[in-house]
Amino acid sequence: MISLIHFLPFLFLAQETETPAVPQVSPVVWVIDAAISLLMIAAMWRIFSKANQPGWAAIIPIFNFIVWLKVAGRPLWWIVLLFICFPIVYIILCIDTAKVFGKGVGFGIGAIFLPFIFFPILGFGSATYQGSAQPITA
Repeated sequence: MISLIHFLPFLFLAQETETPAVPQVSPVVWVIDAAISLLMIAAMWRIFSKANQPGWAAIIPIFNFIVWLKVAGRPLWWIVLLFICFPIVYIILCIDTAKVFGKGVGFGIGAIFLPFIFFPILGFGSATYQGSAQPITA
């Protein structure tokens, strides 16, 4: 799963240094990025497992979004929308995922802006999967 935090190291690449040909990024930034990435993979693995989907799907690019669509109760053709308008689909998926786990829209908005906090709460907390509110059509 991709979130805005994964672009943090690249923001530092845009800063000018004395030698612009060799951008310097602190190793601390890479360690923090790796830690957040591992946390998000583990959280999505647990979320998928709670929804009776294969947890290992969290580590497969694009397939993890297909599984996430199933968990959120959205049709599979939305994978096309993912490539066209990712931010809108991401917002809807976060809110729908919160709803199918019995959380409100506020929790879904929190997942939009702070996914590295709210997705682990869903995955490792006591929230249970209640099924999709919408019928899945292909």
